[in-house]
Amino acid sequence: QTRLVESGGGSVQAGGSLKLACAASWDTGSGYCLGWFRQEPFRLREGIGSINGGSHVTVYADSVTGRATISLDNAKNTLYLEMHSLKPEDTAVYHCAAVRVQTGYVCSMQSTTYNIWGQGTQVTVSS
Repeated sequence: QTRLVESGGGSVQAGGSLKLACAASWDTGSGYCLGWFRQEPFRLREGIGSINGGSHVTVYADSVTGRATISLDNAKNTLYLEMHSLKPEDTAVYHCAAVRVQTGYVCSMQSTTYNIWGQGTQVTVSS
């Protein structure tokens, strides 16, 4: 059974940093794209970035470029999101997601592309 479980959310002061983890229940190597998304109440889910499970090529949204790093530990089948210089507008529920793809695929940040989702973890940034 494919399952994603996020951890590491909580409350952070503005200017601080966070590291979220997303544990997958299967081998996340070649053949998968994995991404991080976030959603504020009453707003559309926003893509933060994604990583190809085989090549580890990453893409990021403009809103977090320079502040976010996505990495993947294939040995642990765990996806990570590190963010620094956090702002109150980074407050949201953060989700990880995955989708099976062909080798060499450039991963998308469109949430509709992904079909395996974690339950989400709340991140609150206070000013």
